[in-house]
Amino acid sequence: NAFTSKEFTAYFCRVPAAELGLTLELLGDVLTSPALREVDIESERQVILEELAMDDDAPDDTAYRLFAEALFPGHPLGRETAGDPATVSAITPVDVRRFFADHYRVGSMVLAVAGPVDHDDLVTVVRERFAAAQPGTAAVERSAPATAPVPFAGEERDSEQVHLLIGGRALARQDPDREALDVVSHVLGGGPSSRLFQSIREERGLAYATDAGTSVYADAGLFAAYAATGSDHAEQVLGLMEAELASIVEHGITEDELDIAKGYLTGAFAMAFEGTASRAERLGSALTTYGSIRSVEDQLARWQRV
Repeated sequence: NAFTSKEFTAYFCRVPAAELGLTLELLGDVLTSPALREVDIESERQVILEELAMDDDAPDDTAYRLFAEALFPGHPLGRETAGDPATVSAITPVDVRRFFADHYRVGSMVLAVAGPVDHDDLVTVVRERFAAAQPGTAAVERSAPATAPVPFAGEERDSEQVHLLIGGRALARQDPDREALDVVSHVLGGGPSSRLFQSIREERGLAYATDAGTSVYADAGLFAAYAATGSDHAEQVLGLMEAELASIVEHGITEDELDIAKGYLTGAFAMAFEGTASRAERLGSALTTYGSIRSVEDQLARWQRV
């Protein structure tokens, strides 16, 4: 399968170790010599248009799209990753082939494998299977968001709930305070013990879904608190969200909240690597975004130092 994030595209396979050679042969062929036939491009265009229509039918997805557009106006980080109906419809097969020729190059690729494999044997096979890859690098030029965020964005529609997001620009990926923001995010909306969950759901029963989270990029980031509630309770829930944010700004967090957050972050991080798929994803994304791999011990220590 494959997916595209704000900063990279990934292709992945999970197969028996005995089939690694065939898997790399298929990946190498797809990523170095794709057919990119017009009929296939047109078929995928329709799939993406249906995906966009599906997302547009989901009010929570729409809320997050509006939030990103307002937070990063006129910047690529504010655009929907899959595009919009107009841009997807306008792309031609020539555009797709040109993009592939310009950007799918050896210096822009990272290959990550996790499982019972020998490193030297793997390197030999990869060199053979990816021999047709074009040399050089072709990173897309980028700049940090410069335009001020739009204070409010909304869309009126006929739905059962109002979907609320409050947030702002936050820390970039390499910021030394990133782990502290992780802790704050978990305290605010990271689970059943979080402030939003307790205040909005447990104590008042005003919402089923409420949480908080962060996204980090090379030169920017975002922080957002979310809740979905009936229209009769929207103003009350919005006030509660604002009150919890203000309380953290004014009073900080408690020692118990700090311990719970660090315990969750470190535990979830360590447990995620019990599977080979998550290990490979971590290696690949780290090399793609950081250019290096931070050890598990180092990352755990960063959270513990908060």
